[in-house]
Amino acid sequence: MQNILLYLVTVLIWGSTWIAIEFQLGEVAVELSLFYRFAISALLMWLFCYVRRLPMQFSIKNHAFIALLAILNFALNYLLIYQAQLHISSAMAAIAFTTMLLMNIVNTRLFFGKPVAKRIYFGALMGIAGIAVLFYPDLDGPDLSNASLLGLILVLGSALSASLGNMVSVRNSLAGLPIMQVNAWGMLYGSLALGLLVLVSGIPLSFSPSPTYIASLLYLAVFGSVIAFATYFALLKRMGPEKASYVIVLFPLVAVLLSTLYEDFVWTGYTFAGFALVLAGNALVLTPFAKIKALLFSAKASKALLP
Repeated sequence: MQNILLYLVTVLIWGSTWIAIEFQLGEVAVELSLFYRFAISALLMWLFCYVRRLPMQFSIKNHAFIALLAILNFALNYLLIYQAQLHISSAMAAIAFTTMLLMNIVNTRLFFGKPVAKRIYFGALMGIAGIAVLFYPDLDGPDLSNASLLGLILVLGSALSASLGNMVSVRNSLAGLPIMQVNAWGMLYGSLALGLLVLVSGIPLSFSPSPTYIASLLYLAVFGSVIAFATYFALLKRMGPEKASYVIVLFPLVAVLLSTLYEDFVWTGYTFAGFALVLAGNALVLTPFAKIKALLFSAKASKALLP
């Protein structure tokens, strides 16, 4: 029951953050908006840990891994996502980001020696085919000036960064590091890295007083960062990266629905076919053949009992 609740919270929040990001783009530089987001998140996390009197001391080695997690999951990942959504819709970005599922499985094999089942190769081919079909109408050739192609490349880079961050999170869990304190330090490191990037890049300080900008910023900081990362990392710790990755199959459904309602996202034959291939490929990757056979056998047995 607790795992179901964790899944539900993570899917609903992360599925809705894609549309919230759209309200962060435009007036304020992406790097600065992300700095605001994770600075707020870090402040809230540290206040929570202080009130709960949680121990915050870690070894230098563990601090290094927490900082690496922050750079991959809280900084680079979102820098690439925000930049990608300047070029493609939130729906397209969310669907393309599901490639993190395959990256998680490959990286789990590389870093932790977990074998890769044969069905995963078929699921991977279906997923890649789905992304190709989805973006095909907008790709006019391998020209990096093409907005859709650039957006796709940025999302794939974001998915890779997030997947590597997941591997660091698994390592931290295996080392017995507590989720809340790690997130507090990680968001602090992430905001410091983003703040340094703003200073080095010479980005002028600015802020939008728009109600939509402020509301989306607070939503992304509180729900999209503090709550969703806590629930997702809890799933990683309780179930491992493969099962926790079911989140990636489900949240695009929320993202696409919201994009259809509020972004006037237009469904075409390519959209239906591409989305279906991506979801089917991800489901195949995550569901063992033994489980599929058991479900089919159960369905046949139930049908045989019917009058």
